[in-house]
Amino acid sequence: MIEPSGHPDRASLRGTWPLRLAVEADASTLEDLIHASVHSLQAAHYSRAQMDAAIGPVFGVDLQLVRDGTYFVAEKDGVIVGCGGWSRRRSLFGGSSSREGADPPLDPLREPARIRAFFVRPGWDRRGIGSSILAACESAVRQAGFSRTELVATLAGEPLYARFGYVALLRHEIPLGDGLGLPVVSMAKDFASRA
Repeated sequence: MIEPSGHPDRASLRGTWPLRLAVEADASTLEDLIHASVHSLQAAHYSRAQMDAAIGPVFGVDLQLVRDGTYFVAEKDGVIVGCGGWSRRRSLFGGSSSREGADPPLDPLREPARIRAFFVRPGWDRRGIGSSILAACESAVRQAGFSRTELVATLAGEPLYARFGYVALLRHEIPLGDGLGLPVVSMAKDFASRA
């Protein structure tokens, strides 16, 4: 496992990390990153029981995003330090292992694209990785003909999306079973009126 350096380079601070599209061979590495990210970076907002119950049904690798070519990874010295993507399909969150059946496509003329599954390796947060991935997603969303995006943010992720102009629409809980719920924020951004 790679350890973070003492200071990120200037490109990292500006949020301009080089990215590549994820491939299916990354899946096990991404699952490990997601598990570590959730249990470290979400710990200030959720209990251990909530995080454990959310791994898989809420927090997990969605191979459909990888297959669609809409899931990005950031690497440092060949190690994946962050991931996230967007989707032209209906699901708002969750790994592919928790979904049954096909995930139908969205109509870009009538429906918003989805921003999905952002995770950063512990120790690499606040270095511009999420910002770089979100900027790449927004660019791709616009190129695909969408004028609006929606997402379901964790409490830890909400500040990033708010900085990018996403507006909170609804605070609610995702049911996890056994009486547990995961507090989240549904957010959206309209590109139609933006330059």
